[in-house]
Amino acid sequence: MTEDRNVWVFIEQDEGKIADVSLELLAKGRELAGRLDSQVWAVLCGHKISKLVNQVIHYGADYVIAADHPELEHYRTLPFARVVTDAARKNQPYIFLIGATPNGRDLAPRVASALKVGLTADCTDLQIGDYTVKKENRVCKDLLYQIRPAFGGNIIATIVCPETRPQMATVREGVMQRIEPDLTRKGKVEKVKVHFEPADLALKILSREMRVSTVHLKDASVIVAAGGGVRNQQELQLIQELAHLLGGEVGASRAAVDAGLISREHQVGQTGLTVHPRLYIAAGISGAIQHRAGMDKSNKIIAINTDPAAPIFQVAQYKIVGDLAEVLPMLIKALREKAK
Repeated sequence: MTEDRNVWVFIEQDEGKIADVSLELLAKGRELAGRLDSQVWAVLCGHKISKLVNQVIHYGADYVIAADHPELEHYRTLPFARVVTDAARKNQPYIFLIGATPNGRDLAPRVASALKVGLTADCTDLQIGDYTVKKENRVCKDLLYQIRPAFGGNIIATIVCPETRPQMATVREGVMQRIEPDLTRKGKVEKVKVHFEPADLALKILSREMRVSTVHLKDASVIVAAGGGVRNQQELQLIQELAHLLGGEVGASRAAVDAGLISREHQVGQTGLTVHPRLYIAAGISGAIQHRAGMDKSNKIIAINTDPAAPIFQVAQYKIVGDLAEVLPMLIKALREKAK
């Protein structure tokens, strides 16, 4: 076992519930650690979190650094950054993965800056491989390939950090597949003593308001998505009706969201959610690479577009060239007749 090549995962949790992306990263961490012959370490911060420690181990962690303190009950940048940075300085992780959630996007650059290391944001894939420094004719073995869309999604970039450790990346929710928990797994736990500087606690939380989302795209088996080709609320209602008949959820491209037709929590794509439904129906979506990055792993894709050269047809198994205002009512009618 090579302890100095451990893969770390920051475990994001709120009110005793671990974020899905953290469980996904534990699974990916196990894969990467297997390539490195190392361990998966998890950093868990919060208050009264003892019940979560075993859950983290069951999902793949070999070693859990648990920081339990009243000041860590809810996420705040400086206290969390202090705990995570101190733990990383002490234990020298080889790789450090953080979910690209609002909290993760806030925490990761703070930690990277404090540790003076690089950070690749919003990765969609992670692999282990070698890299040759051509000027020095030197091969760096077993680096983290940090893979993400770049230049507006027009290319896929592979980024490496050959010189500094840890190699840090934030990873988008939904792009990794989490594993089923193994209730027989055992792991070690280190309960760290938390130390804060006065400046770390300058910001206080006076009250919190929580809003539970009614949109569940990530786990939907069927998604009917609206694009910029949806011209009004009447056409959006056709999409909602079709989704309802299929027992699915309504998604959207960024164009539809920016047009004010639907809220941002429905957005699929590079700046939205990554989804893997059994069936994805793209209605009036041109298929820019930014959108395809969030849905092209769907099992079956049906695309409806008036433009026969629309890029969405490149990833669709079933292509319907036509006006969605005419096509959707026919689909709805057929489904209703079949249900009789």
